[in-house]
Amino acid sequence: MVWEADFLLWLQNLRAPFMDGLMTFFSMLGHNGIFCLILGILLIVFKKTRRSGVEVMIAMVLSFIISYLIVKNLVARVRPFETYDFLVPLGNAPHGWSFPSVHSTFAFATATVIFCNYKKIGILALVIALLVAFSRLYMGAHYPTDVLVGSVFGVIFALLAHYLIYPKCEKWIQNRKEKKSNA
Repeated sequence: MVWEADFLLWLQNLRAPFMDGLMTFFSMLGHNGIFCLILGILLIVFKKTRRSGVEVMIAMVLSFIISYLIVKNLVARVRPFETYDFLVPLGNAPHGWSFPSVHSTFAFATATVIFCNYKKIGILALVIALLVAFSRLYMGAHYPTDVLVGSVFGVIFALLAHYLIYPKCEKWIQNRKEKKSNA
């Protein structure tokens, strides 16, 4: 869509050294979901935050399977700088398909889980997720719709983890414990 290329060109024309560094940092936070995975593992370590950690890991698995393995390959959308030669990516040009932005999916999945469990710190997590998503536009790695859909996917996967999958797993584990104690 032409409006997306126009928007990315507008962002590209706003680039400045300070913002370049800041956006590179936020983009790095979403790289391969490593920061989100580490955060999920750290949350699992402590009993008080274990549920959040497990939910983050569930949301990350859903994000990886559905966004990265399935949707990216089904849609197979090339990156904006590959379509429009006037768009120049900031830093190393990313490889692979553009849609959806998995950086955005991972960031919003993690932030939404945190928000569901801890409202105050969750707001900060959502702001960081928004900055990760925006960084992908600023850097020219994704179209706006890639980032929007990736973000929505992340929220959906987090809500599934929080309200559906984790409670069902917890109930199943509790039933297994009761059966063992009754045997």
